[in-house]
Amino acid sequence: MTDRHVAFVGDVPSNYDRYLGPVLFHGFADDLAGRLEVKSGIRVLETACGTGIVSRRLAERLRGVGSLVATDLNEAMIAYAQKQAPAPHVEWQPADATRLPFPDESFDAAVCQFGLMFFPDKAAGIREAFRVLKSGGQYLFNVWDAMAKNPSQRIVHETAGRLFPVDPPIFYSVPCSLHDPAPVRTWLEEAGFTRIEVTHVEKQGSSPSTAEAAIGLIEGSPIAAAIVERRADALEEVKQAVAAAVAAELGDPPVRIPLHAVVFSARRP
Repeated sequence: MTDRHVAFVGDVPSNYDRYLGPVLFHGFADDLAGRLEVKSGIRVLETACGTGIVSRRLAERLRGVGSLVATDLNEAMIAYAQKQAPAPHVEWQPADATRLPFPDESFDAAVCQFGLMFFPDKAAGIREAFRVLKSGGQYLFNVWDAMAKNPSQRIVHETAGRLFPVDPPIFYSVPCSLHDPAPVRTWLEEAGFTRIEVTHVEKQGSSPSTAEAAIGLIEGSPIAAAIVERRADALEEVKQAVAAAVAAELGDPPVRIPLHAVVFSARRP
């Protein structure tokens, strides 16, 4: 199976944005966008922008001050994002974060929310951010902390493994794969970054119900395709099992979900 490479296509972008965003991403998007040092004329690059959850926050901060180029490898996600937040100071462009189609030293800042874990060559992605940043440019990104500290991801991973013991869907093991800051710091240093700061951040996700949380966690991610690939009629069964497990551990309704991430900030000298 190729779970980690399944595209965010079909209904995934809308389910991701509507249902999964509040469960996992909104609080960290506020945090990451708030760390951007805004100045007049600033030009910001966002990689792995997804459905534009961070992009919308960056666009608001940059309104009347600077501009944003929001990129993602997945054209379906980019198309959805652009429809949600059209703005004259925001450009949307499909791009591979490990091979950016931009000249050297063309941005004042680069931002990436929960994207690095999915790059096939993570060190290359960091080197590309360094290349396109101007001297003094700010690099901001976050990754998930360990799965043990993020119960919603753990619950889905364990539930799917229990229902498919022979060939479990492994998608949720990928987002939490960079919880150790040490290799990430090494990649940053090797790329040439300095003033590297690592911050552990706690937030709380929310959902009106465990049923809606399960829609986001399952149908807002590529794990849905991996489940259907294993058994075509299993999707509803997995959603119900996830909803029940979330309710048992976190309560319902509403659902309040503890979340832990690691935020990196670095500068190009």
